[in-house]
Amino acid sequence: MAVQNHHSALIYTMVLMAAADRDMSDAEMSSIGDMVGHLPVFRDFDREKIAKTSASCIDLLNGKEGLDAVLKKISDTLPEKLRETAYALACDVAAADSTVTEEEARLLDLLRFELKIGKLVAAAIERGARARHLTV
Repeated sequence: MAVQNHHSALIYTMVLMAAADRDMSDAEMSSIGDMVGHLPVFRDFDREKIAKTSASCIDLLNGKEGLDAVLKKISDTLPEKLRETAYALACDVAAADSTVTEEEARLLDLLRFELKIGKLVAAAIERGARARHLTV
């Protein structure tokens, strides 16, 4: 399954972030399911397709062109008005397990560049994700 629409592109973005450190934690996967289940952008998405869409992302990531291919598919498919949304979803997945690894931070940089998100906007989105995921 190729990235066909904005739903797929957003899910690819989240799965890519969860896989960044080669450890897709339960917290990250649960976070993806929660966001797909509750955010308005996914209102018309069939949740039964999450697993199939996630698997196709992993297949593409494990393919010949790997990360570059996934980033290009996301960028080519995602409407400009949803690029900040994609970055915010990636930040939420990175923060879901309370630790942002070096690999995840590097992937956020790559996503920011690929999606043409300005540094100030990215910093604001990152700060919002950090605030949402703090615990006492």
